[in-house]
Amino acid sequence: MGEHKTSMKAPKILILGGGYGGLRAAITLQERLKAQAEITLISKHDYHYQTTLLHKVAIGTLSARKARIYFRKILDLDKVRFIKDKILSFDPENKRVFGNGGAYEYDYLIIALGFKPDDFGIKGVAEHAHKLSSLNAALKLDKLIEYRFKEYCHTKNDDDLSVIVCGTGFTGIEFAAELGSRLDELCLIGGIPREVPKVTCIGRSERILPMFSKKASALAKKKLEAFGVDVICDGEVIECKENGVVIKQNGEERHIKGNTILWSAGVKGNDSLEKSSFETTKGRIKVDEYLRCPQYKNIYVVGDCALYASRDAIHAPTAQLAAQMGDYVGKSLIKILNGTTQKKPFKFQHRGTVCSIGHTDGVGIIYKKSIGGEFAAFLKNFIENKWLYGIGGAKLVFKNGQFRYRTSN
Repeated sequence: MGEHKTSMKAPKILILGGGYGGLRAAITLQERLKAQAEITLISKHDYHYQTTLLHKVAIGTLSARKARIYFRKILDLDKVRFIKDKILSFDPENKRVFGNGGAYEYDYLIIALGFKPDDFGIKGVAEHAHKLSSLNAALKLDKLIEYRFKEYCHTKNDDDLSVIVCGTGFTGIEFAAELGSRLDELCLIGGIPREVPKVTCIGRSERILPMFSKKASALAKKKLEAFGVDVICDGEVIECKENGVVIKQNGEERHIKGNTILWSAGVKGNDSLEKSSFETTKGRIKVDEYLRCPQYKNIYVVGDCALYASRDAIHAPTAQLAAQMGDYVGKSLIKILNGTTQKKPFKFQHRGTVCSIGHTDGVGIIYKKSIGGEFAAFLKNFIENKWLYGIGGAKLVFKNGQFRYRTSN
């Protein structure tokens, strides 16, 4: 196996993963460093994609090119070296990581490898359910749904037009709403009666979007039902099958039929971390107040791979949290390279959260204030565009930004 060695003249900073956390760290470093370090970003893809837009790609309301940004177009390659590779294992004692392409040395390591769907060991999920875990997975689901609508005139199988969404958090609700908002168009194209397609959203919680207020959850549910989505709360999926799911509700089991299943009931950290010598919980490393691995102070962990707890709570992994972590770690390393230390612990600044309900609607909380309707939809687009501006400036916003509401293509 080949080995990639870098110059000993400057410290080597290695960033694993190009999601919100890893890319934000790379951008912060390239903006503020000159030649104090050799920076390398490794990702299994040669592009960054916005996970918060995957539900749109999966329904066909957003083209993949709008959600995909190639690293070489936004990184300053004179400051940040990019390598496409998949990370397989770690050797923290010798400051090396291993990928398909060889071994990579570092002085400082930033682990930002993202998430994997968590099936909780439920029978049939791995075999029969789709997951919005990548841009390619979203494209695959889009092609399947469109194919089944187009072929219905030949198959006449109603179950082909029955889509089951397992999970009533952000991903599940945004996907179900996006699909519900497009059913009229899909039925018109395929010459299908509107009452034939069915979308069912199933969650274990007593209400959807439990991170929001009861009022906001009820509003979101009402909007979903207006799209024709059947919402089932307090329903536990106990098995996924080829033609549907088995749920347990109020002590009784029942089978819900549908040939397309999306699993969005939970995530965990990266598999390669679970197999490493790091102390992990479901592939996530519990970090200290400076986002460092407790065992190795030269290793930082951000995003979905980090188990971060403040005095208030253990924070769920989100794009907002990952981006703030990446920026903080980048600034911490700049301090170290300039001969000082980071004395200020990381503190997550929760500025708000917005869940889209189709193109023109949404619910959310901004600075502890509930919002909804078209303003929430506008703010959702603003948040997406703000991220683009932060990594690529106005040019990237005009090219990949979200501006329209009736159609995103």
